[in-house]
Amino acid sequence: MNPDQVLAEFRDAGALLEGHFILSSGLHSGTFLQKMAIFSEPPRTERLCRALAAAITARFGPVDIVVSPAVGGIVPGYETARHLGARAIFVERDPGGPFSLRRGFSVPAGRRAVIVEDIVTTGLSARECLAALREEAGEVVGAACLIDRSGGRGTVGVPLLSLVTLDIPAYPADALPPELAVLPAVKPGSRMMATA
Repeated sequence: MNPDQVLAEFRDAGALLEGHFILSSGLHSGTFLQKMAIFSEPPRTERLCRALAAAITARFGPVDIVVSPAVGGIVPGYETARHLGARAIFVERDPGGPFSLRRGFSVPAGRRAVIVEDIVTTGLSARECLAALREEAGEVVGAACLIDRSGGRGTVGVPLLSLVTLDIPAYPADALPPELAVLPAVKPGSRMMATA
């Protein structure tokens, strides 16, 4: 699947939005990739994650375990692992703390793992995921995502591959361009959403 086909999947699903958005990183952007519009459609998710699995194999070779950050990475992590013939596990936040492996998950010695993310903006979730895996005996060979919206500038601490690399500007709240500052901001992501 080439980058144009990947972006067509997002457009066709109504997952490529324009406006003023507060991203899960806390940065502001005029473009938002609503990945849950993709992940709510199993055939679309299957096509994208099959392509991601093929790219992972081509770049990193065989992989035993796919590790994803909860919650947003669980669906693409699982589906990508299915196409890799690998195990799918995830890290989750301890209450008020960092990501950690729980539920008996581990990356044993001799196992090759890859981190699978949905969208990378700054690489924070993948870096936090990697930090949670530092004490594991197995090897984290790299990270992969559907779309890297950082233009290749997001750092995750291991080699990162993506199906598409876009350069979508993101701004701190105190440095918005005028055309963005005049629009009302919405927070469509999940990381900073308040719970009722």
